[in-house]
Amino acid sequence: MCMKQEYVFLSLIIQGPQSPGKNIDVMLRPLIDDLKQLWYSGVQTYDSFRHQYFLMRAELMWTISDLPGYGMLSGWSTHGKLTCPYCMENSKAFWLEQGRKTSFFDCHRQFLPPDHPFRRNKNDFIKGRTENGTMPERLSGDEMRSRNHWLPDVLFGKPPQKQEIHGFDEVYNWVKKSIFWELPY
Repeated sequence: MCMKQEYVFLSLIIQGPQSPGKNIDVMLRPLIDDLKQLWYSGVQTYDSFRHQYFLMRAELMWTISDLPGYGMLSGWSTHGKLTCPYCMENSKAFWLEQGRKTSFFDCHRQFLPPDHPFRRNKNDFIKGRTENGTMPERLSGDEMRSRNHWLPDVLFGKPPQKQEIHGFDEVYNWVKKSIFWELPY
């Protein structure tokens, strides 16, 4: 029932070239403030079916976005060798010398079950290579928070100079601390 069109609420669509990038937090600030209020104290709401008031509480369960949108919301850069938000620093991406860009070809066979035939296939992926590795361990929320709690706050607008973050695209791909970390859950 909750996935029927009349119950779905689309709160924001941001189109391509005009995307706010790291400044998306400016647009999300009212949503985050409302969600914190709904979580901590709730809001008196009228139930027209039961003809009575109740204390409504709410939380953000998930967001749906494409990869660039994911990068804006999460603070994880979706460019470069460490693009994959699952592999992170364990990325098997490699640089194409002639194409002058990063390739993710054959990087994700590690996510297949250990007995999957694609893992042993030496012809249809990188020639002569099988996949014996295991997928990276999924991080808990606390582990994720510990990885980016030290990031500087986002300076809204165009900063006078580019914010350099030591270790970026070598050890990690965090570019900002997401505004979603302010939520208590």
